[in-house]
Amino acid sequence: MKTISFILLLIFSLTMNAQQKALVIIDIQNDYFAGGNMPLVRSDEAVLNAKLVLEQFRNEGLPVIHIQHISDRPGATFFVPGTPGVEIHSEVAPLNNEKIIVKHFPNSFRETELLDYLKELGISDLVICGMMTSMCVDATTRAAKDFGYNCTVIGDACAAPNLEINGKTVSGENVHNAFLAALNYFYATVVNAKDFNSANN
Repeated sequence: MKTISFILLLIFSLTMNAQQKALVIIDIQNDYFAGGNMPLVRSDEAVLNAKLVLEQFRNEGLPVIHIQHISDRPGATFFVPGTPGVEIHSEVAPLNNEKIIVKHFPNSFRETELLDYLKELGISDLVICGMMTSMCVDATTRAAKDFGYNCTVIGDACAAPNLEINGKTVSGENVHNAFLAALNYFYATVVNAKDFNSANN
């Protein structure tokens, strides 16, 4: 009897530890790809790497949260309600049992149910990927750290745009790497999709 109780306790403990981790996929939507209104650099590579991690979470039965940005500000040029560009990309399309949270700001926690939902699930560790590295991924990761979450960012499952400042263009690749390097210092551990999956098999 004691042996059975110990085994049940061990199974429960392992299950609880597993459930402390969740995947947050941010804004992998059609407008960020070729033919969309805001194509990013290497978004096609990023979505396939995001899919690798998504499949790992699905196989393990761990929580997956899809963040979808819908622009509600006047004059918006992408993520416009009712357009194909606002839809989540087919490679990472949510399953019926996966949570979708709509946001209107770069920070996925701002004026959304994300924080309450994570608390409800008892989540302590977040695995984050998506778009854009320099905007919503950055803002959400920093906010998550401030809320006390341990964050892992899947670097090659994110993508950024070319940016311009003072008449100079900064390539999307440089933007992407600079933001990941900044996050990796304190706010998150940045890893690649294959390395993450290998370490968690």
